[in-house]
Amino acid sequence: MKLFILHGWTYQTATWDALLGELRKRGIEYEFLLLPGLTDGTNPVWNIDDYIDWLKSKIGNERVVLYGHSAGGRLSLAFALKYPTQVERLILEDSAGIPPRGLRKLKRDFFRVFSPLNKILMPPEALRRAFYRLIRENDYGRATPEMRKTLANLVSIDLRNGLKNIRCPTLIIWGKGDKTTPLIDGQLMHEEIAGSRLQVIPDARHSPHITHPKEVAGLVASELRNT
Repeated sequence: MKLFILHGWTYQTATWDALLGELRKRGIEYEFLLLPGLTDGTNPVWNIDDYIDWLKSKIGNERVVLYGHSAGGRLSLAFALKYPTQVERLILEDSAGIPPRGLRKLKRDFFRVFSPLNKILMPPEALRRAFYRLIRENDYGRATPEMRKTLANLVSIDLRNGLKNIRCPTLIIWGKGDKTTPLIDGQLMHEEIAGSRLQVIPDARHSPHITHPKEVAGLVASELRNT
């Protein structure tokens, strides 16, 4: 069964090298996908349906295992909901898909409304980036105007009501200290996805594949042995 890996909101792939190396050591074959607008060199204004269509073009009619981190987890979940017979198994690492709440929701709502006025009302790019770093929104700050619109389109998607319709075996890996997609999101996914398994890494944050590559690779390998 082929494993497709979908990274999160990032513009480079070097942070995945350690985990990919660990997977190769374990004899795991995979395809690491470059996501449009992030690592493939394009700059589209897309919504979740565009990304699902793109992933479908990569997978074709194969039955696959999807491993998604953060924004890649959102896409993996959305694909599994639209094409349930093609997803043999899901592996979600600190997945997006549940809209932010509290202060984070207020910030994202602000960005979605503010995005069209960005060039008019905000200071030069260097100051904008400093502002986004200050409020811990680096993903938005590094994005082009087009990708800011894409990000706004994606974070508006609420997959909570669809989680109960995920029927494939699902492994949920989460960093206990995640401040970007908090552990409560992973716990909710675990509660709603029947038969899912939640593995919390106590001293990890939003990207356990970076800080704990051997542990994550071991979890992935164990999950694939059941495929």
